[in-house]
Amino acid sequence: MKIHGRHYRSIWWDAEVKGARLINQLALPFAFETLLIRSPADAAQAIRSMAVRGAPLISMAAAYGLALGLAQDASDPALEQTAAMLLATRPTAVNLRHVMETALHHLRPLTPAQRPAAALALAGELADDDVALCRAIGEHGLPLIEAAWAAKGQQGPVQILTHCNAGWLATVDWGTALAPIYAAHDRGIPVHVWVDETRPRNQGALLTALELGWHGVPHTVVADNAGGHLMQRGQVDLCLVGADRVTRRGDTANKIGTYLKALAAFDNGIGFHVALPTPTLDLRIDDGVRDIPIEERSGDELLWVTGQDAAQRSHTVRIVAPGSAAANPAFDVTPARLIRSYITEHGIVDAAQLAQLPRRGLV
Repeated sequence: MKIHGRHYRSIWWDAEVKGARLINQLALPFAFETLLIRSPADAAQAIRSMAVRGAPLISMAAAYGLALGLAQDASDPALEQTAAMLLATRPTAVNLRHVMETALHHLRPLTPAQRPAAALALAGELADDDVALCRAIGEHGLPLIEAAWAAKGQQGPVQILTHCNAGWLATVDWGTALAPIYAAHDRGIPVHVWVDETRPRNQGALLTALELGWHGVPHTVVADNAGGHLMQRGQVDLCLVGADRVTRRGDTANKIGTYLKALAAFDNGIGFHVALPTPTLDLRIDDGVRDIPIEERSGDELLWVTGQDAAQRSHTVRIVAPGSAAANPAFDVTPARLIRSYITEHGIVDAAQLAQLPRRGLV
């Protein structure tokens, strides 16, 4: 995608300094900064602090982190320990596990001398694959928006509601849920996006709105609880969201609040669609509510908020009554029965087809 006319990926290898650079999402939207990953510890810190977020992008940061670690120590114990450390950074998103398992599968048979170059090459290949997968998701999801436009008699815009950030900042490029929106906008189909603010981290208000603005897509930020109201009044044509983990039967973990949007869409007969590359599938489990681990993040994310005043000075302020505790589950699970379709790099499928999808490049 382009920022101020220059193309960027969310993460890339900088051969000059022998490190991976990524866009610091903690600085957005008020400043554009990049971080340099020079070690596995740097990668782990970027993931845990949420400077990098989004299931696909987290896994790519870890892939580069592993390669950087092997450049220092490529022994068998170091390989296993570094992969385990990176895997432990975020429990819910399954892409991270798939990438670490794939890396171990490829690197264990090699000699220590062969591992650093092989790990770096694998990270680059996986990043390129992610770009291709997301571009394909955009093309395959486009007909959903075209059909919505036709149903309106081509009297636009198509009104789309999304939750959290599933754009190019959450992947290497293009994004998942936003990829069909970008494709439709680029084809001249009028679209308007309702952007959930996505408390408590406000990924929608801070990141999705920024991305859509960069791309020129009309959008409006709304409070998380406004979605049902908009649906009741016919102001939403379809819902598009991403995913952090999807089970073999189609239960989907995504940012907290997604389940409530799916319930409202179901009640109002509105299509609720999940965009996912196949590395987000977890074929080892069926029941998402029972088996997907839900990350519990610090309650401080609810208690405090950071923003800018009119003079563009940043401040962090408490917004909850003193003495009150805060619980902060970061994800919820939407049952497959509430999801109309899944947009993958292979096309649009239903829940019963998920387990049969080919999975390129992963063990």
